[in-house]
Amino acid sequence: MKKLLFIAFFAITVSAFAQDNAPNPVGEQYTKKEVSIKMRDGATLFTAIYSPKDTSKKYPIIMQRTPYSCAPYGETQFKKSVGPSETMMKEGYIVVYQDVRGRWMSDGLYDNMRAFIPNKKVNTQVDEASDTYDTIDWLVKNVANNNGNVGVWGISYPGFYATYSLLSNHPALKAVSPQACISDFFFDDFHHNGAYLLSYWKATPLFGIQKTDKTTKSWYTLPDVGTKDDYQFFLDAGPLTNLDTFYGKDNEFWQQLKDHSSYDDFWQKRGILQHLKNIKPAVMIVGGWFDAEDLYGPLNTYQAIEKSSKNYNTIVMGPWSHGDWARNSATATIGNIKFGDSISSFYQKNIEAHFFRHFLKENGKSENKLPEAYVFDTGVKDWKTYDAWPPKNAVKETMFLNENKLTTQSGKSGDFIEFISDPKKPVPFTEDINQKGITPRKYMTDDQRFAARRPDVVIYETEALTTETTLAGDILAQLQVSTSGTDSDWIVKVIDVFPADEPETADVAPYLKMSNYHMMVRSEVMRGRFRNSFINPEPFVANQKTAVNVKLQDVMHTFKKGHKIQIQIQSTWFPLIDLNPQTYVDNIFYAKAEDFKKQTQRVYDDSKIIFTVVK
Repeated sequence: MKKLLFIAFFAITVSAFAQDNAPNPVGEQYTKKEVSIKMRDGATLFTAIYSPKDTSKKYPIIMQRTPYSCAPYGETQFKKSVGPSETMMKEGYIVVYQDVRGRWMSDGLYDNMRAFIPNKKVNTQVDEASDTYDTIDWLVKNVANNNGNVGVWGISYPGFYATYSLLSNHPALKAVSPQACISDFFFDDFHHNGAYLLSYWKATPLFGIQKTDKTTKSWYTLPDVGTKDDYQFFLDAGPLTNLDTFYGKDNEFWQQLKDHSSYDDFWQKRGILQHLKNIKPAVMIVGGWFDAEDLYGPLNTYQAIEKSSKNYNTIVMGPWSHGDWARNSATATIGNIKFGDSISSFYQKNIEAHFFRHFLKENGKSENKLPEAYVFDTGVKDWKTYDAWPPKNAVKETMFLNENKLTTQSGKSGDFIEFISDPKKPVPFTEDINQKGITPRKYMTDDQRFAARRPDVVIYETEALTTETTLAGDILAQLQVSTSGTDSDWIVKVIDVFPADEPETADVAPYLKMSNYHMMVRSEVMRGRFRNSFINPEPFVANQKTAVNVKLQDVMHTFKKGHKIQIQIQSTWFPLIDLNPQTYVDNIFYAKAEDFKKQTQRVYDDSKIIFTVVK
């Protein structure tokens, strides 16, 4: 069960491959060799190399570096498929997998989101960029029948290593596709704008415990909490300090999370976005609009490269949750919403395979059929292409949160809507009882009627739209709020309210109806203490009107005629994020039970939300 949870979390195929000697397409088409490649500081990294049996021609090398194992181990043990997709496997590539430093069969200590070291001066200074350079250098010099071109791809954490490869500056590296790529652990995965993602707590042993020797078996265990009701488990657990009973000092990552509750130097130096300058290889960023784990990373990695490099840089965003594009599902369905058929297959054959073929096999000299942005409109359920992202014809439009209405008219600055936020009865983030896997997934399209009908959730809504409205880009909520306490979280959700006559579908849960369905389109939290600085948190002045900005990640969604645009605002979102005590303490990870207080929250009518709208 723990192994299955591991697979579900990271949406990678590494651990799903057969471990027996049964014939499979990879074994018929490829030979496998396992080597330990020596790095500049003497450490060796375990590397599995799959080479096409047809040696009559040369092939590009495509590589994935991973903390999640190169399994199956053994030169007679083959994965069920290699490379990013079956399409590419059949086209023929030399496919390489490598256990990163400190993991599985590789030497060294593991450093979670290892910091990049610019201007390395001695061979003892190493990071993932130098390890990538040394690996590529060995491969092009020692692997037979390679054509001298190397590509790197990866999903989730391997996506981070793919991004990192761009900093290696090896001349053979020609094409890189970071997919669902982590970019900064204070905004991806384990934090959102300073709020701790409590829903990821069960995953910390994956990153937090050092192995003692080379191994092909897991050396960590995931916690058994004795119940499938996460909401009740975390509510009963109380303050975060009580979770120490599950993790000891050997869980380094848990200690790091606790001791670095603000965006201090520890997190800053582990971010990679600030280093993405003057990138040379071609890049294709891939992400899912409903990726509950890594949405910040792909969007911000693309923008960082776009701003500071002149290389080929494109982005693909589809109607997927974490890593769905690498699967061969017949339909693309997230929760209760079906977006279409064979969407992942279309991407694999017509987008991904073309990108790598163009730059690795054709040296970038053939016709490149890919646009700058290949994005899926999750409202009309169709692909759109643009020569820039956000689209050049997108403009900013402001709407006001005025007396439960979302309108173009500003309200009076002194008027407000008030609600009580109680940490003992927090707003759930989903109606589901059992979170499948060890991180959330489907909630990003969930029906939000359960929240809309709570007294501690404030609603603002347009009239039924008379024309289509297409949002394409980021969303900024500029809230004017107050709290009777000295700290507070502010959650903003953008929702597509379907009309009463919306046709029923086979995909909706039995207890729901599509009539008046409240589909969440985008959501985000801002931990109020960080409203002015993620580095230097500060309390609220009780009952004082205060500006709090909440930046929501990009969307590509058309609200159709007859639908409504709804905004929900609340101060708890449990147990997706941890509970804010709502009284200021220096570090919430060390808050005591008596710090958690019920507070009165106000949202003022001159609050506004700025959409990016296609004209």
